[in-house]
Amino acid sequence: MTRHAPAIPFILVTLFLDVLGIGLVVPILPRLIEGLSGGNVSSASTTFGLLASLYALMQFIFAPVLGSLSDRYGRRPVILFSLLGSGLDYLVLAVAPTLGWFFVGRIIAGVTGANIAAASAYIADVSPPEKRAQNFGLIGVAFGLGFIVGPALGGLLGQAGLRLPFYAAAALTLLNWCYGLMVLPESLDARHRRAFDWGRANPIGSLAALRRHPVVSGLAGTFFLLHVAHAAVHSTWVLYTAYRYQWTVAQTGVSLAIVGAMAAIVQGGLVRVVVPRLGERRAIVTGLCIGALTMTGYAVATEGWMIYPILVFGSLGGITGPAAQALISKTVAPNEQGAVQGALSSLGSVAGFIGPLSATTLFGYFIGARAPVMLPGAPFYAGALVLLGALALVSRAFCRSTFHSATPGVGHVVEHGHGHAADQEGSDLPRHERDR
Repeated sequence: MTRHAPAIPFILVTLFLDVLGIGLVVPILPRLIEGLSGGNVSSASTTFGLLASLYALMQFIFAPVLGSLSDRYGRRPVILFSLLGSGLDYLVLAVAPTLGWFFVGRIIAGVTGANIAAASAYIADVSPPEKRAQNFGLIGVAFGLGFIVGPALGGLLGQAGLRLPFYAAAALTLLNWCYGLMVLPESLDARHRRAFDWGRANPIGSLAALRRHPVVSGLAGTFFLLHVAHAAVHSTWVLYTAYRYQWTVAQTGVSLAIVGAMAAIVQGGLVRVVVPRLGERRAIVTGLCIGALTMTGYAVATEGWMIYPILVFGSLGGITGPAAQALISKTVAPNEQGAVQGALSSLGSVAGFIGPLSATTLFGYFIGARAPVMLPGAPFYAGALVLLGALALVSRAFCRSTFHSATPGVGHVVEHGHGHAADQEGSDLPRHERDR
C-alpha cells in the first residue's frame, strides 16, 4: 500500500482545486446571474437558490454512483473523469449566454463534483489503518485552504471581468487532469473489486447498505447531523454577525479566513497527534462536545470580539470528521470503500438541502415581529441541540457494538498504555485489516 503514498498529494490537490473552483465563482456568480436576469435582484436571488439546490441534488444522486463505479473499475478512471468534466463545465459557464446554460452547467458540476467519494476511497485504499485519521484530516486541510484562497482570488479576478474566474478555474482543473494522467496510479487492485450494482449505486440503496454495520450506521447518522448543525454557521454567519455585532464585510472576511486557517491547522496537524492518543471513538465524542459548546458560545456572545476565541476553541472540534471517516473505513471491506464514501457524500448533500433552509428560517423568524422573544442566536442553539443528538446517536452505536462484538467488522474499545486507544481489537477487525 505504501507504494501509492506519493499519490496522496495529488488527491489533496484535486480536492483543493474542487473547493477553490467553487470559491472562485462564489463572489461573482450572483452578480452574473443578476445581469442575465435583466438586473432583477429578487429574480436573481431565486435563481441562485435554485442553482445551489440543483447542484446539491446532483451530488446526492451521483455520489454513490461514482463511488460504486470506483469499486468496479478502480479509483483512477473515476477521479480523472470527474476532473475532465469539471474543467469542461467551467468553460461552459465562462461562455454561457443565457441562464439555461447555467442550469446545464450546474448539473454537470454536481455530477462531476461528486468525486469526493472516489477520492476518499482512494485515501482509504492507500492508508494503513493507523494513519487513516490523519490522512482524512488532510482532506479538511485541502478544503480549508480552498475556502481561504478561492473567494479572495475570485473577488480579485472578478474585478477585472465577471467571466474571468471561470476561465481560471477551468485552466487549473484541466492542468491537474493532465498531470493526473501522467502520475496518478490505480489504488484498488483487481482482487478487491466488485460488480457494479444499481441496488447499491442509487442513493437510497447506498444509504440502506450502511445499516449492515451498527457502528457505520450510527456514524453515518452522526455525519449527517454534523453537517446539518454546521449549516447554522455557513448559512447565517454573515447575517448573524452583521445583525448582532454590526460587522463589516471586511470583519466577516477575516473571521471566515480564521475558520479556514484553523481548520487547516487542526485537521492537518492536530488530528495526527490527538486521534492516535484518544482513539477514534473518544475523538468523535470529544469533538461533538466541543462543537455543541461552540454553537452555544456563538449564540450567547454579547460582543463581537468574543467570537474570535470561540472560533479558535471550536476549531478543535474538527477532529470529529477525520476520526469518523477513519473508523468507518476500518469497518468496511476494500471493495465497499467507494460505495460507503459515496453514501456519506449523499448524506452531506441532503444536509446541504435541510441545514441552510432550517437555519435561515429560524434566524428570520426570531428576529421578526412575530417572534415571542428576540433570539438571533436561535440557529446556533438549534445547532447545539443537533450535535447533542449526534452525540447520543453515536454513543448508542458504540454501546451496541460493544455488546455485539461478534458482529463482523465490529469490535470494542481496548485501552493501551501511554494513553493510546484502539477502537477495535485486532481479533475483531475484518480479515482485510488483519491481513495488512
